[in-house]
Amino acid sequence: MRTQYKFEWDEQKNQSNQQSHGVSFEQACKAFYDPRRVIHDDEEHSKDEPRYHLIGFDGVGILTVRFTFRGQTIRIIGAGYWRKGKKIYEGRTIK
Repeated sequence: MRTQYKFEWDEQKNQSNQQSHGVSFEQACKAFYDPRRVIHDDEEHSKDEPRYHLIGFDGVGILTVRFTFRGQTIRIIGAGYWRKGKKIYEGRTIK
């Protein structure tokens, strides 16, 4: 049985993310179900609360998703198809 996650996000931020990065937060949810996903601390943005980067395949490409936890809910903050995330996912060294 596949684990079901609960997601939330700010809808204005979702619309802005679609315009800026071409990916919706609905699409970003799919990367959480990738068994090969990689999760890293997002130390740069973890000032008020712990934040993370998830890098995973969403059915289209390798997607990087910035998120935090609000109780048992995953709150998506941003997402995009970034080369750095793809290199990490593929196990390459970042220079």
